[in-house]
Amino acid sequence: MERMPIEELTRASKASLYPEPLIIPPLQDHKQTFIILHGRGSNATVFGPPLLDTQVSGIQTFRSSFPYAQFVFPTASKRRAQVYHRSVINQWFDNWSLQTPNERTELQIEGLRETSAYIHSLLRSAIDQVGSENVVLGGLSQGCAAALVSLLTWDDQSIAAAFGMCGWLPFRMQMEDIASSDSLDNKDLGDDDLFEASGEVVDKDAPTQATTFLCEELEFPGKSPSMSFQRIPIFLGHGVKDEKVPVGLGREAVSCLRHLGASVEWQEYEGVGHWYSDAMLHHLVNTLKDVTSWECT
Repeated sequence: MERMPIEELTRASKASLYPEPLIIPPLQDHKQTFIILHGRGSNATVFGPPLLDTQVSGIQTFRSSFPYAQFVFPTASKRRAQVYHRSVINQWFDNWSLQTPNERTELQIEGLRETSAYIHSLLRSAIDQVGSENVVLGGLSQGCAAALVSLLTWDDQSIAAAFGMCGWLPFRMQMEDIASSDSLDNKDLGDDDLFEASGEVVDKDAPTQATTFLCEELEFPGKSPSMSFQRIPIFLGHGVKDEKVPVGLGREAVSCLRHLGASVEWQEYEGVGHWYSDAMLHHLVNTLKDVTSWECT
């Protein structure tokens, strides 16, 4: 069955939780697609155009660096934020304080499941239009966190690249514990067996077990990770002075992703807070050009 183009996805019943994405057309022919997620409390209109119009030293603007790219900026659905006294804000998922990221992780489950399914639908539509080798997924802050989870739970072919700025990785501690341990197949975990519910004897390496845990934690029905993220180059950048998402959470995300078998380029930026910087965008643009081999002129 032919899939709907990105422009029509949010008219479908499942996507109706999310406002229609902001779509910025390419400057030239449409050959590539970026899908970029904003941070908590923001939206596509506030976040997208300023990012694309930011002057980057030596390469003009982010948008002009990729003249054949369409930029898709989704907007998160409205959800109650428990940490803000249940105020209703745009957020990809609910989460507790990032000063204690491993507390009340159950708040994340529903939003991460719904958002990942939505992002997967955007990815599939983009792939149908330009091919998987011409699609990039990225995000800022909570948008980075949601993009990374969407990438880990992705069950289709690998895309060109992924990136995140000033973000973190939900369920990082649990996944890294599994991925960095010896294979769980030969351990007697008793009542704590994470894979007991399937009723089958598992024969998976530790990274696959870790991402399977994530899919099961998010209650994806019948979801089995393809591990295609292991073939997707990932760029992560973070300001050392970030006051909202401590840089330590970014470092921990990188450690976990590498334990899962991902290829990650990590850059830290002295004096930079919770936002992108000229140096960060410069590194990002050059990295994407290097790993994608896209036509950019």
